[in-house]
Amino acid sequence: MADLTSRARAGDEAAFRELVDRYRHELQVHCYRILGSAQDAEDALQETLLAAWRALPEFEGRSSLRTWLYRIATSRCLNMLRADSRRITVNNAPPSAPQAWQNPPEPTRMSDVPWLEPYPDVLFEQIADMQPGPEARYESSEAISLAFVTALQLLPPRQRAALVLRDVLGFRAAEAAEMLDTTTESVTSALKRARAALAQHAPADDGHRHHEPPPEPGSPQERELVRRLTEAYADGDVDGIVGLLTEDVWFTMPPGLFEYQGHDVAARALTLLFGRGLRYQLVATRANGQPAFGIYVRDPNADVLHANGMMVLALSGERICSLTRFDNSNLARFGLPRTLDA
Repeated sequence: MADLTSRARAGDEAAFRELVDRYRHELQVHCYRILGSAQDAEDALQETLLAAWRALPEFEGRSSLRTWLYRIATSRCLNMLRADSRRITVNNAPPSAPQAWQNPPEPTRMSDVPWLEPYPDVLFEQIADMQPGPEARYESSEAISLAFVTALQLLPPRQRAALVLRDVLGFRAAEAAEMLDTTTESVTSALKRARAALAQHAPADDGHRHHEPPPEPGSPQERELVRRLTEAYADGDVDGIVGLLTEDVWFTMPPGLFEYQGHDVAARALTLLFGRGLRYQLVATRANGQPAFGIYVRDPNADVLHANGMMVLALSGERICSLTRFDNSNLARFGLPRTLDA
């Protein structure tokens, strides 16, 4: 490590890459938690690595290299949040409803996080050690779920950063204070406010507090639910899909602002989606530690299926308590094509 650091300080780019590559994926996940957007996280990571390369001669080793990189990444994320008008004025966010959805139901509420994007599980799996520090309050699997990332976005930026550094990653208060260029007292105060606010948002408003825990990823229960949902979509079986949902299921479509809750609304929405005899094929993947799918609609005039967005599920026991639908812009990140042969 010392030799790599010396060579990198002397301008050896290959040594620098070897030095920081072990932290690349966890830094990107850190940026994603704070920003809520996978694309923004990629941009923040590149800015972090560039800043680290330029500042490496000034790195004195008083903290670990990992802690120093987290400080740079956190600073870059906070700078992006200050500069990003989407997180201040969200009413101009474009709609994200499928083409088949005309005259949708009246929304249950309006979204506060239209910039939310899913994050591929394959990128989480590339982190060598997902275990947080001893002071963390959240399991890694909980801290990557869409519900948790969404709730984080509702916190003020510095509170959000303090909570991620302390309760998700498990850094000590003094380390978090150094990363945020503030005092331990300020971090403790921000963390207290963030915890109180998060208790109201994650996932209080969604009616999920009394839900059963989800089945283990890849378990027979999860595989069976995925199979039944895939077959119901292929058959246009709206009743079959609705039968897999909890009574208080949420249906959201970032960056669209409308959010819908409940069996009745879900049935109306699904009936519209399958209007005109449309049939869909689901291609399974995983996002945010949850089952996810690329959605493809059959072309009635050709032997091809066209991409129609992607969907991420949140599960309660053996039912679905949330469906979050994203547009086609997220497909490439999951290795999903724009068309499939029928």
